[in-house]
Amino acid sequence: MNQTTIINKINDLRYDGLKQAYLRQIEDISYNKLSFEERLYNLLESQEIFLHNKKISMNLKLSKIKNKQALIENIDYDPKREINKAQILSLASMDFIRSRQNIIINGIAGVGKSTMAQAFGIRAIQSGFTVYYTRTATLLEDIKFARIDGSYTNLVKKFARYKLLILDDFGISPISVDDATNLFEIIETRNQLSSTIITSQLPVKDWYGYLQNNTVADAILDRIVNSSHRIHLKGDSLRPKYEKVNDNYE
Repeated sequence: MNQTTIINKINDLRYDGLKQAYLRQIEDISYNKLSFEERLYNLLESQEIFLHNKKISMNLKLSKIKNKQALIENIDYDPKREINKAQILSLASMDFIRSRQNIIINGIAGVGKSTMAQAFGIRAIQSGFTVYYTRTATLLEDIKFARIDGSYTNLVKKFARYKLLILDDFGISPISVDDATNLFEIIETRNQLSSTIITSQLPVKDWYGYLQNNTVADAILDRIVNSSHRIHLKGDSLRPKYEKVNDNYE
């Protein structure tokens, strides 16, 4: 049996990671020093890593996260932002997801709320969790259309299965009583099963009045706020800073 036959069989099985490792072993004579078991383990491990990375890539695509460069490692700890680095690193362990807890990120427009939320999202995907990112206004519109076309039940099931849901820009747009009820139903479906990150310019103390419906407001605050980690980003908007950086590369 020759190498071509083996490679053809690997291609038939679609073991792409194993194939890459096998080709490395053929080209690198240093692998000849390894035992059969060591070389076999290297092949199997390479396939496992390939499948893991493929899963991460697919989950990242399905997550709808916009800023693929948002990483925990790149968070700006400028003293003006008053970020508790120990808190961020603790949350980056993803234990908050395992404990089915939530995160609320507050701050003025442009201070980096969305970027931080998406950084947590990417870390969650890297840790093997399913994630979905959406603006709150977009979610509410999706629910309205789903109720019209009869796909509402499937939509609720869709959002229920994500281990982490990122609701960006909560409180930006006016919300109706029906909107508040729809939002509650999504949150209730996920309650005690998964985690949610909410970003908002609106201070949490103003959420009750914003939601208008007292009963729904009580229910949402009880399920989200009472089991949440709070991050309040301070300082000036980061947008002028990044716009200047981008201008330097134009």
